[in-house]
Parts: sequence; structure tokens; C-alpha cells
Amino acid sequence: MSAQYNKQLKPLARNLRKIGTKGEALLWRDVLKAKQYWPYQFNRQFIIGDYIVDFICRKLHLIIEIDGSSHVAKSEEDYERQNFLENQGYVMMRFPESLVVYRMDEVITDIDYAIQCLEQKLEEKKLNQT
Repeated sequence: MSAQYNKQLKPLARNLRKIGTKGEALLWRDVLKAKQYWPYQFNRQFIIGDYIVDFICRKLHLIIEIDGSSHVAKSEEDYERQNFLENQGYVMMRFPESLVVYRMDEVITDIDYAIQCLEQKLEEKKLNQT
């Protein structure tokens, strides 16, 4: 099940890459860019359907979202968005901006654990297909 790509969001996604938050910039530069920690490619400000996600590892179906200081409480749109993405088969991780900026080690540990779980799930899926 794959969502249609909304081409109209491409300029916005490009702009979001340029003006990302401090947390997004740090996580990208220090952790996710160029396979620094894990042998997986991550993309930044990636379009899925009518939504733009902060970071995605397409191979693992993992989405990482950074909730900025303006993102105090989950709105109805956040629930709809998350529900849509999870129904597309993605696992979502959310981190507050302050945690990414001040406790990156905890964020890396959490992402590492999620990646290990998703790798195991992929292996099980491969075994079941044989």
C-alpha cells in the first residue's frame, strides 16, 4: 500500500530543508546524514501522500519527527497524519526539540533500539518468504 506523491508539496519540502529547526539540523548533520551511525539512508523533509515528514528511512519504514517548541500538544491533524502514515506501514518516532538539542545521546539510543527491532522484523519477514 503506497500513498500517491503530491508534487505540489515539492517546493515546500525544499524550503523546509533550508529553514529547519535547530534540532532537525543537528540530528541530520550529526546522526542521520551519510550513514554515520547506521548503514541506512535517511531522507530529510520527505513527501508521503499529502504530508511531509522530517526524516525517513524508506528501507526500514521508519519516520522520525522532531516536535519543536511551537508543537505543544498534538492536534487532531497530528492524529490524522500519524494514523495515515502508520496505515501506510511506517513506524513513527517523535522527539521533542529540546531532547534532540540537549540530550542527543538519548535520541541516538532510542533510534538505535528502533532500528534493531525493525531489522529483526525485516529478517523475520525474509525467513517467512522462503
